[in-house]
Amino acid sequence: MARVLALDHGSARCGCAVSDPSGTLATPLPAVERPETERGLAALADLVRETGAERVVVGLPRTMSGDEGPQAAAARSFAGRVARVVEVPVELHDERLTTRQAQRTGGAADEDSRAAAHLLESWLAAHADPAFGADPPPPSGADPPRASGADPPPASGASSPRRPA
Repeated sequence: MARVLALDHGSARCGCAVSDPSGTLATPLPAVERPETERGLAALADLVRETGAERVVVGLPRTMSGDEGPQAAAARSFAGRVARVVEVPVELHDERLTTRQAQRTGGAADEDSRAAAHLLESWLAAHADPAFGADPPPPSGADPPRASGADPPPASGASSPRRPA
């Protein structure tokens, strides 16, 4: 997976976080002030280049019922403006509760960028390789893994006990 830059849009500042190249860690970056301005958009385009991000994810604020309000419309508009100044794909991702998570977790980074890191963690989890984390297949000829406490398989050539029908 390539690096991904997440943006938690706000009119005063935009929280930013970037993934590591493996797509497992989200690191908050300094927020970009006044992201709606020409200077703010240029700073975001610079950030995409500097981090080597190959995708930008913009938080889409939804209500708990999944509806979109005025903030979601502003985020969609902002994502469109970002898409015009960067040369990588820009997409939206549900950011419900990321600000609350940022408030609860604390940390050295500013709250907006911590929220962007939570947004990015959510996006990374939703786009994780389904094979990641799965147990590797057993070596050829080896017995498959058993649950702890399970009876061992019968010895070679031995018949397994029959259960009454």
